[in-house]
Amino acid sequence: MVETTAGEQLTLAQIITGRRSVRRFQERPVAREHILAVLEAARWAPSPHGRQPWRFAVVTRPERKQVLAAAMGAEWRHQLALDGQDNALIERRLAISRQRITGAPAIIVPCLYTADLDVYPDPLRQAAETTMAIQSLGCAIQNMLLAAVDRGLDTGWMCAPLFCPETVAAALGLDAALTPHALIPLGYAAADPVRRERRPLEELIVLFD
Repeated sequence: MVETTAGEQLTLAQIITGRRSVRRFQERPVAREHILAVLEAARWAPSPHGRQPWRFAVVTRPERKQVLAAAMGAEWRHQLALDGQDNALIERRLAISRQRITGAPAIIVPCLYTADLDVYPDPLRQAAETTMAIQSLGCAIQNMLLAAVDRGLDTGWMCAPLFCPETVAAALGLDAALTPHALIPLGYAAADPVRRERRPLEELIVLFD
């Protein structure tokens, strides 16, 4: 449990509100035990029929991070060019994205794994089954983000793999049954990020009957 500056342990509410999206990390490495503790938290997320339709790849070696960043950068460069963006702007955006990947001490890659899901004869129920699996992957990711805060670590949530899952899987040598859905950089913040304002709760509740 993380302690506050006053020496008091953080409450669950403080952990939830203390989570932030960090983009620049210190070079300080993250201990293996901390990474495993973060993954252990993901293991307890709810899932459809208890099937746990997720797997996790962990990248810590600089060489592997460079390969991943290069592969994703090539794909993203192509996509941004299709949008008609200026070459100089594309290169600036790629440099920022590359730094987020290579500059983090560790990267966790949450992957969707649907091989164990129930199979239905109609497409509607099958689509609902897949949606449940994706929602549960989000729960697993949130568990990881909060567990990281509890251990004094910072994270980000990069959804870029959704646009090039095959590229990420190939760069990491993952099994074809795994679909990368995100990159979670893990480490110690090098600078405090600018946090966006949250909508007031009364704007978010559409029914309270």
